[in-house]
Amino acid sequence: MSIAALPSDRSGAPTGGGPRISCRGVSSGYLGAPVLHDISFEIDEPAVYVVLGPNGAGKTTLFRTLAGILRPLEGEVLVDGEPVDLQGARDHLHYLSHMDGIPDGLNVREALRFYGRVERAEAPDVDRVLRLLDIESMADRYLSQLSAGQRKRVSIARVFLREREIYLLDEPTANLDPKLSREIRELILELSRDKIVLYSSHNLFEAREIGRYVIAIKGGRLALFDRIENLRGEHFVIGVRVLDAGTPSALADFTRQGDYYLKELPGPESVPALLHELDTQGIRVREAREMNNPLEDLFA
Repeated sequence: MSIAALPSDRSGAPTGGGPRISCRGVSSGYLGAPVLHDISFEIDEPAVYVVLGPNGAGKTTLFRTLAGILRPLEGEVLVDGEPVDLQGARDHLHYLSHMDGIPDGLNVREALRFYGRVERAEAPDVDRVLRLLDIESMADRYLSQLSAGQRKRVSIARVFLREREIYLLDEPTANLDPKLSREIRELILELSRDKIVLYSSHNLFEAREIGRYVIAIKGGRLALFDRIENLRGEHFVIGVRVLDAGTPSALADFTRQGDYYLKELPGPESVPALLHELDTQGIRVREAREMNNPLEDLFA
């Protein structure tokens, strides 16, 4: 199966009877000035599609256009065959902006109840997402009292108030600590079993970990639409920076490059086991990243 696509071509995404989102010849922007140019693709396979590109490439504009917030200057966006600006089509998707947009004058529970009414969710749904995102302890705190990471957690909770077929998540793990980021990724992977998830991130290691496909935007144009596995380099090398090297012998089979200890692994699926092994040996890892990640070229 090939899903590579050039701008203005329909990508060869697989067909089926599940959720579907189509972007056909879309140019979109602000005040009549286009940011996106002639973007076309069609998705109907449940999976995580990681949207990548340098700052200013048009990723957020793409999300807002797919969500129906921005009307295309040219072309059309269809959700399950209907124009996205129709309410029926918009009821099929959730959009999480990279800005939370939650009013400071409400506490967490009040904010979720407000969005629950908008989403036609029930009171038990609010209680469920409070537990799901582990924010019950801050339910009575006002948004103005929360840290950026805590606000992000509340913002993400909104997405799970009601089930949808398509999720548009613009940098959902920004400002979150590593533990919570991992938990959010696990929730999103669970969602993607039978949902379409478009997910933007600047964390390339995260993109390789969670995504099945990559959609690359460069200069407002679709530069790549392909399986992430097809972007593998010849060798997968992980680099770790440490706060505490622990027992020196624990890093004996690593090579040193500047601040990084390098080790070749079979693939990204081997990274969690390596980090766990280092932790058990008393090595405090400050950062782990793939060296020479082929996704880095998409940010050039």
